[in-house]
Amino acid sequence: MSSIGFWDLLSLDFMQRALLAAVFTGLAAPAVGTYLVQRRLSLMGDGIGHVAVTGVALGLITGTSPTWTAVAVATLGAIAIELIRSRGHTNGDVALALMFYGGLAGGVLLTGLGDQSTSLLQTYLFGSITTISPSDVWVTIALAAVVIAVCVGLSPQLFAVSHDPEFAQVAGLRVTAYNLAIAVLAAVSVTVAMRTVGLLLVSALMVVPVATSQQLARSFRTTLVAAMLLGIAASVGGLLLAAYASFSANVAPGPTIVLLSLAGFAAAWPLGVWLRSRQRLRAPFAPIVPEGHDMADHDVAHGHVHGEDCGHLAVEHGDHVDYVHDGHRHAPHGEHYDEH
Repeated sequence: MSSIGFWDLLSLDFMQRALLAAVFTGLAAPAVGTYLVQRRLSLMGDGIGHVAVTGVALGLITGTSPTWTAVAVATLGAIAIELIRSRGHTNGDVALALMFYGGLAGGVLLTGLGDQSTSLLQTYLFGSITTISPSDVWVTIALAAVVIAVCVGLSPQLFAVSHDPEFAQVAGLRVTAYNLAIAVLAAVSVTVAMRTVGLLLVSALMVVPVATSQQLARSFRTTLVAAMLLGIAASVGGLLLAAYASFSANVAPGPTIVLLSLAGFAAAWPLGVWLRSRQRLRAPFAPIVPEGHDMADHDVAHGHVHGEDCGHLAVEHGDHVDYVHDGHRHAPHGEHYDEH
């Protein structure tokens, strides 16, 4: 790697294919992950990823495309998880655990029975985006485009069934059908991302950008768009960092993408805490008049110290904060309050 420059590396065909796959994976995975997080099923991607290991093994031992066999098996597994969870036969986490163990064990067993090298299976477990073939790139783009189109085009319906399924049912939406659609989209996203970050790390790319977006966004649509942009940034940035670091060390792109995504969350978390604290200060509280409070006299000591829990609306005003009392606005000034 040291014999060529970094920009020369980007001009190589395999690197351009990797960048294309990273862009579409970074868009698709958080798009589905937004709905999974909304439904509190953040680990569903992990469960489906483990099931997809069996699909990859089937493709390897039968000589067919591991991508398509993984799509088929992961889709069946996702539907099974959703049906088990929704029908109440067992808890959702138990259903995921069954898929975790069964999928991974089945994949390893089939790989051994087919006399396949486990090192080949590891390229799907932990990702190998720089070795992706042109045909795999086109499959990734096509599947990712379908996922993005459905997630964005049906966002009102998918949000309704994810946020409040009872209300969606009353509104006439087919909740079971949309929940199954989310499960299938998750399965497709897992197989799309398996060459980028690997089946064992794919859930991080589906969940972490969404968690980062939630620190800063205040609406579902903003969260969805921001998560997709953060997914692109993590995928492309992690790939480029890994390529640059590979000049002096053997750095895998998959873990680099995940760690960069986690670093983004760590950077956004304190900012999110600060924004939420500011929002709480501006939230309208039920009016509470403290004992001894004199609304007519603000030239003397106010009688109490305003704070986050005092029950009065705080409004930013230039370089200070006004407190609202039944239509009156006043601000602290030394040891007393002045009327505004």
